[in-house]
Amino acid sequence: MTDTAAEAGETEAETGPVPGSVIETRGLTKRYRGGQLAVDGLDLAVPAGSVFGFLGPNGSGKTTTIRMLMGLIAPTSGTAHVLGCRMPAASRTVLPQVGALIEGPALYPFLTGRGNLVRFDSADPAADPRTRRARVENALDRVGLAAAAGKKARTYSLGMKQRLGLAAALLQPRGLLVLDEPTNGLDPQGMREIRSLVRDLAAEGTTVFLSSHLLDEIEQVCTHAAVMARGRLLVQGPVAELAAGARGRLAVTTPDPGDAARILAEHGATGLVTEGDRVSADAPPGGTEPADLNAALVRGGVRVRAFGIERASLEDAFVALTGEGFDVAG
Repeated sequence: MTDTAAEAGETEAETGPVPGSVIETRGLTKRYRGGQLAVDGLDLAVPAGSVFGFLGPNGSGKTTTIRMLMGLIAPTSGTAHVLGCRMPAASRTVLPQVGALIEGPALYPFLTGRGNLVRFDSADPAADPRTRRARVENALDRVGLAAAAGKKARTYSLGMKQRLGLAAALLQPRGLLVLDEPTNGLDPQGMREIRSLVRDLAAEGTTVFLSSHLLDEIEQVCTHAAVMARGRLLVQGPVAELAAGARGRLAVTTPDPGDAARILAEHGATGLVTEGDRVSADAPPGGTEPADLNAALVRGGVRVRAFGIERASLEDAFVALTGEGFDVAG
């Protein structure tokens, strides 16, 4: 079996059926030689104008999905529509409207940062050579590389190479931007700048599809997210709703953590963790009121300095869905 459009039985572009979705897949499946099932019946919908976070543990099928969306490999079965057109059949129509930074940028190490962008822009048949210099300088400025534009790319740090790859994706206005680990190698200030840039692009009307192993990053910048595991989609939707779906944890601050943990356990709390003067736990099943637990602590002689339910994070939702930790690169 070969990764060609013929493998998927696709010979011409097809209009996507769902208005308002920049990316839509139905039953998207990829099985490699030897029977390895990388993506299994994926139904994904990315709303127009969203910043969509794509999460999954190692081996979840995340990278394979992105490669199918970009027409780099064909699905074994199912369909993928990007910007309303069937992929990979419509690659020539769709890809000029898509900016992508996937699996790290491919750069010419002997050229300067500016020279790389000039080369990339020259390869675009739709790019007007009369305005090339302005496009290149604007892209360098947007990613914070104007001062380093004259340095050879081989001297760039990993973070600088990431910035240059992102600048290449921004040379032309894009309806869709696909970013794979866009803050990889960046220092905290660089990460904040890229997050701000992503927000600005979304405000300008660009849909951003972003994969990251940093759940905090997804929670800060994304409006929607999807979680994959073992090739299957577990959940997708607005980030706030995904986090709200995870149960928050009880948190007690007290100079009597041992007694607090004992009393909470007696009342059915589980997953107890004690760190210094702080005790956290999963609330008892059955809808026990937090006020009743607080009263029980006070009756037991525990000096309660603070008591409450912590808001569940996207990390909590991810762990609850996959049973795995939050290092989800892959």
